Formats: sequence, structure tokens, C-alpha cells
Amino acid sequence: MIDIKSLFDYEIEELLLNNGFQKFRAKQVVSWLKKGVESFDMMTNIPKNLIEFLNDNCYISVAKIERKLVSKIDDTVKYLFSFADNECVESVVMKYHHGYSICISTQVGCKMGCTFCATGKSGYSRNLTASEMLAQIESAQNDLSVRISNIVLMGMGEPLDNYDNVVRFLKLVSSENSLNIGMRHITLSTCGIVPKIYELADLKLQLTLSVSLHAPDDEVRSSTMPINNVYNISELLKACRYYIDKTNRRISFEYALIDSVNDTAECANMLADKLKSMLCHVNLIPVNSVKGTGYVKSKIERQQSFVDILSKNGITATIRRTLGSDINASCGQLKRNHKEGGI
Repeated sequence: MIDIKSLFDYEIEELLLNNGFQKFRAKQVVSWLKKGVESFDMMTNIPKNLIEFLNDNCYISVAKIERKLVSKIDDTVKYLFSFADNECVESVVMKYHHGYSICISTQVGCKMGCTFCATGKSGYSRNLTASEMLAQIESAQNDLSVRISNIVLMGMGEPLDNYDNVVRFLKLVSSENSLNIGMRHITLSTCGIVPKIYELADLKLQLTLSVSLHAPDDEVRSSTMPINNVYNISELLKACRYYIDKTNRRISFEYALIDSVNDTAECANMLADKLKSMLCHVNLIPVNSVKGTGYVKSKIERQQSFVDILSKNGITATIRRTLGSDINASCGQLKRNHKEGGI
């Protein structure tokens, strides 16, 4: 069966032309898909023989809402979505003064094994298709009756480990015949798969690259992020500089502050030295409390001291505002509870 929502317009046109249908029918099908229909039978101006062809040869990906949690603090909404094979992923919708942002998943689970991450503890099942990424946004928009204007690929999974599907999604979601969300409103987060950062840079897509750094040296980073044993910090930062040169886009470095692990003044000074003269921003994140990790977020004074040291060294840094804290809005935890029979 053909995953029709993962196809570009010209591919849908080729599919129909090659099977004896007129060219204008492709535009009709694309128009219905843009409206978010969940079945071909809902395409009321399409002839019966085309409906039959589509039902026999294609399918439309749908993200079904299995669980929905709404924060009483800030209206953040967390979803657990399921797909046709009953695999589940999480997405989070956040409300800001400039509009709505959604954090979507790119894989069912994750292979990367970062020690502070809930997703990795649930194992890895499979990659998501481009259409399944789109479906998360469409389902959330339909449920909330809002238009989502910003996308963050920072949910379950490592986007660059699912490179081809993610790039297809990026091109589809930014198309005027899809959700028409511009690249500058999209952020892609990676733990640092260096060869794919180079490939992404060469595409010059103008999205924001967010790199999960979380440590100032290889010893600390390797102890929390196994990917560092494959691509060390030096290799990673070299790739980041290449990305900046190719795209002229500022990189955001994610840094989870863990008490007594990576939050000392020495760590801050070491990080400032590594990022010197780079077009970047450091997003400091008090680490999430995840069952089984033993990690504790840095004390407020340590967080502020870290920001001050980076700022004195010319590195722009902010402490990320926590959203949806009462619903564990960071991805991975809702799915674990769902699998274990909890809330």
C-alpha cells in the first residue's frame, strides 16, 4: 500500500497519470489531503473509480489520540498518539504569545541511549514516516481548533537517525499545498550524528538546528550520551561550524543542567571556551526528573551562575522556561506509563 500523504504533489500526479486518471484529479486529491481528510471516501468530488483505486492501493496516515493531558498551570497539552500498527508516540503543544508550537516525535522510541532521557528507556521500535509526522500536527490542530505556526522536532526519537523521512517531512510541511509552515519556524534537534549534520547543511533549508550538547568535555558527555563515543565534541562542533557557514543560521545548543555532573563553574568556563566566536545560543535546561536516572536538576544559584559565566565570555545563554510541569510534558514519560498500565 502506498503512503499517499508522504508523497509530493508531482508524485501523486505521476501515480494517477500512470494509472489512467486525468491530471486535474491529482490536484483534487492533494486539496482533500490538505484539508486533513482521514479516508478517501470523504473526497466527495472524486469519481467512484478513482476512490476505488485509492482504497485498493493507498492509505492515509492518521494519528489517533490515545491520551490527552492538559496543564492546569499554562495550558500546555500533551498527546499520546497511536498509528495503524498500534505503535504510540508523544507530542506536546505549547502556547506562546506569538502562537502555538508543537514538539513532535520522529521515531517510535530511540536508539541513542542518553542516560537522562525517558524515551530511550522504552527501547526503539521503528522510524516514523513523513505522513505520520504530519499527522501529529493535524490531529493536534483539529483537536484544539487552532493553527500551529511553529514545529520542533524534539519529541521521541533522533531526527537525523531517520534522515530521509525527516527531510521529506520538512519539504512537505513547508509546502503551500500542505501546512505551509516556513523553515524558519521549524527547529530540528539532534544528539550529534555528525555525517547527517553535514548533509543537512548542504540542503540549506534555513531551519534552526538545535544540538544536544549537555557537557563541555568528552569524559562527561560520553558518560551521559553514548553517541559521543562515535562522534566526539571536537568533531561535532566542527560539523556545527560547517552548518553555520553553509546556512548562515545560528545554532542552538541544548544543555541539561544536572546537579554535580555538568553544572560547575569549571564546566561553564570550559563550555564558553569551546563555543568562542561561534554564532550560537545556549539553551540551559534544568534536567527533568526521570524515574531510574538518579539525576537531580541544578540548584537555582548554580543555574544563574552558569548563565553569568557564559555571558561574561560573550556566549548568549538563557534558562528554558518549564512548561507543562504538572503533566510531565517532556516526551517519553507518558508512553512509559501507558505501556505499564498507568495514567
